[in-house]
Amino acid sequence: MNPSNFLAGKKGLVVGIANAQSIAYGCARAFRDWGAEVAITYLNEKAKPHVESLAKELEAPLFLPCDVSQEGELESVFAAIEQKWGKLDFLLHSIAFAPRDDLHGRVVDCSRDGFLVAMDISCHSFIRMAKLSEPLMKDGGCLLTMSYFGAERVVENYNLMGPVKAALESTSRYLAAELGAKGIRVHAISPGPLKTRAASGIAHFDELIEKATERAPQHQLVTIEDVGGICAYLVSDMAKAITGNRVYVDAGYHIVG
Repeated sequence: MNPSNFLAGKKGLVVGIANAQSIAYGCARAFRDWGAEVAITYLNEKAKPHVESLAKELEAPLFLPCDVSQEGELESVFAAIEQKWGKLDFLLHSIAFAPRDDLHGRVVDCSRDGFLVAMDISCHSFIRMAKLSEPLMKDGGCLLTMSYFGAERVVENYNLMGPVKAALESTSRYLAAELGAKGIRVHAISPGPLKTRAASGIAHFDELIEKATERAPQHQLVTIEDVGGICAYLVSDMAKAITGNRVYVDAGYHIVG
């Protein structure tokens, strides 16, 4: 099967590429391979050189800074999209952050400020993106965000990000309910552990990877390409009757984890 035209004519925004190992890059690559145009963001000037070559490879017509903690940057991204395209068909939110001390400690010990920062960047930013996407998705669309199994079950060393991702998954369901009448679909994607830069911040991550490989029914890790393929399908018209789901891409780990 050649899916090269399944997303022809569609235009999407991908937020969260840090390098070629990022889940967001795997998704952007799949969107482009399936025929979509993608706008790409980078966190800041330090991150820009690591993302710029990928944006060129993806032929991104828009390559913009987007630090959701900086006043006005997210709004500027959507203003540029409106000016360039006048519409948006899909969005991928693949950003998360918690201060190191709060991430590596017990949840019961996390600081108020650390918790609020983690929730703001990892969860509330998705709400903000949904609000900005809504008027641009005149003919419907799809919003995707990245979660993890630690949102529903306690995963050792995942710590503060567990409650934060649980909030993100709940948010995705409420957004799906609120935006469904406009044809806007929303999903939380739950990949198995991948060796990304973001994951490297989790304590004893190599042990988590090893356990996941042992326990998953397929006894393998998933790849960013695996996640990208599912996401490309979900934003396509073939999935227009699907919304509000937690979508596992984890070699079956969630059924035994």
